[in-house]
Amino acid sequence: MKLSDFDFDLPERLIATRPARPRTSARLLLAEGDRIADRHVFDLVDILRPGDRLVLNNTRVLPARLFGTRQRGDAVAKVEVTLLDPRAGGGWRALAKPLRKVQPGEVIRFSDRLSATVADKSDADLTLAFDLTGEDFDAALAEAGVMPLPPYIAAKRAADDQDRTDYQTVFARHAGAVAAPTASLHFDEDLLRRLAAKGVAFTEVTLHVGAGTFLPVKVEDVTTHRMHAEWGRVSAAAAAEINATRRAGGRVIPVGTTALRLIESAADAAGVVQPFEAETDIFIYPGYRFRVTDALMTNFHLPKSTLMMLVAALMGQDRIRRIYDHAIDRGYRFFSYGDSSLLVPAP
Repeated sequence: MKLSDFDFDLPERLIATRPARPRTSARLLLAEGDRIADRHVFDLVDILRPGDRLVLNNTRVLPARLFGTRQRGDAVAKVEVTLLDPRAGGGWRALAKPLRKVQPGEVIRFSDRLSATVADKSDADLTLAFDLTGEDFDAALAEAGVMPLPPYIAAKRAADDQDRTDYQTVFARHAGAVAAPTASLHFDEDLLRRLAAKGVAFTEVTLHVGAGTFLPVKVEDVTTHRMHAEWGRVSAAAAAEINATRRAGGRVIPVGTTALRLIESAADAAGVVQPFEAETDIFIYPGYRFRVTDALMTNFHLPKSTLMMLVAALMGQDRIRRIYDHAIDRGYRFFSYGDSSLLVPAP
């Protein structure tokens, strides 16, 4: 299975740099087996059935990009830091620009309230020990940090205050992600209420999306790719809700690839979801047998990405190629702030 099998040409004009407003006005490509229809996210009330269960990732995105200074004698230099994931003992693994000039033991000051000591350094990243913890750290980070927009947006414009709202779901509860579960960005409180009134149920799980979600696949044989790990939790109550829906004949529909990867990690060989709290590095590509997922709501993904491989595994490579050709032909907006799709594989 070659990396080139998951490539496609995407016009630059289709890369969204701002979301649709209101959120639910984003377009929705509905693919049910071989049938494709052009809808909108607000049409989910008509598309979904009573008894369906949407699985939502309630992670909260941290304002994980920080701009600081380090000082050596009278010389002051700027340092840009992007937090990646927490380490044992309260430290954070992070990227830094320029990494080569930052040395262990140096202090980087980000604001009057927040600074960090470089505890360790490798050729790729460093570990920071912040001077604050807990709620004090969260408050100082919220004040000093900016949203870590994906590279393909950050290359076009800087993050601003609007991104603090736009790049956060309305059900974000547990801080820890450095990238948003972007399919969930299309929901607002009104749509959630209308879906509930229709008889659609919701289950919340937590997967802290890491910066590794944007890492390119560098091997030609995709089966040899090593997937990044992300921490996730499926509570006993969440597992019971999903299992009850399956027993009742309802469909389990994760909103986003992060929710899908988590519940597939938590499911046993019989398709029964178990409580789960650990890191997962599950890599889903064509040939994978889905244990619990019946359909998927997801945005449109980068060429040659692991997420393209995941949707190809769900829908089939030929079918997903037709779906993406349709999306490009009809001018759907791509990636994190783009439009969405509801992918329902053939029975």
